[in-house]
Amino acid sequence: MLQTSKLIPQGQGLAAVLLKRATTIELDWDLRQKSRFETADSAGRSIGVFLQRGTVVRGGDVLVAEDGSLIQVVAAPQPVLRITHCSNHGTPFDLIRAAYHLGNRHVPIELKPDHLKIEPDHVLADMLRAMHLIVHAVEEAFEPENGAYATGGHSHVHGKHEHHDHGHDHDHHGHAH
Repeated sequence: MLQTSKLIPQGQGLAAVLLKRATTIELDWDLRQKSRFETADSAGRSIGVFLQRGTVVRGGDVLVAEDGSLIQVVAAPQPVLRITHCSNHGTPFDLIRAAYHLGNRHVPIELKPDHLKIEPDHVLADMLRAMHLIVHAVEEAFEPENGAYATGGHSHVHGKHEHHDHGHDHDHHGHAH
């Protein structure tokens, strides 16, 4: 089994020609949240993924195998609920209200300019329909937001960093800048 423990977010810094040669792995959201799992790449090789705990793998990320080969991650289509506003009974603002209510329930949610996506849940689907939103069960890739405090394996430095004066103070997680 070929092992990998290095992730390059979105293949950042890699030449397009290298990415073109990379094999792929297609993973659903549940598997991309795990830091240790086994899968097979598009060349049929058995891949053991051993990432830092808490790492979330996103579609477009690239894994580097122990032999130096690159493996590009593809977000697999999976059952999701696609939520849109009803142009006859509402406005696009209804999506913002829905995102607020889903966020209060800590539901993983993918935000798009014209729709939202969540994992299937009939109780939430009924709540959204009661808010005059249109809910369709579809098979699509799911890339929910990380959340305000999550790093998802992609670092955010909490040390000394500059903020240009743009008219307001900053307060991050209880420490001011």
